[in-house]
Amino acid sequence: VQLQASGGGLVQSGGSLRLSCEVSGLSLDTYAIGWFRQAPGKEHEGVALISAGDGGTYYEESVKGRFTLSRDNVKKMVYMQMNSLKPDDTAVYYCAAVPPGYITLQTMFTLSPYVYWGQGTLVTVSS
Repeated sequence: VQLQASGGGLVQSGGSLRLSCEVSGLSLDTYAIGWFRQAPGKEHEGVALISAGDGGTYYEESVKGRFTLSRDNVKKMVYMQMNSLKPDDTAVYYCAAVPPGYITLQTMFTLSPYVYWGQGTLVTVSS
């Protein structure tokens, strides 16, 4: 199983980026994909999740209305469109996969349920 995040870069405040997570070795029909970020000197923070099956999406409060998840099950890609970016969004962003039944609404943005992790992609938002 491999997950590979890409699409990070340097953007000005208010700008947009689209991150991609390429998945291999598992099905997006059965694994949910979460996005986490780690800002310098801070803990990992869960920001968004797209569930398996119906592809329902969930967002951490600070990114609601600005970040949007989508996926292409055939291409095995998950995308996170990030708009209205702020300097506080600066972080390394990671995608991770969790099998069915491992997460609840209470645990979806915690690290421990996630089984597979990709390498991170750096997003830097300048003020």
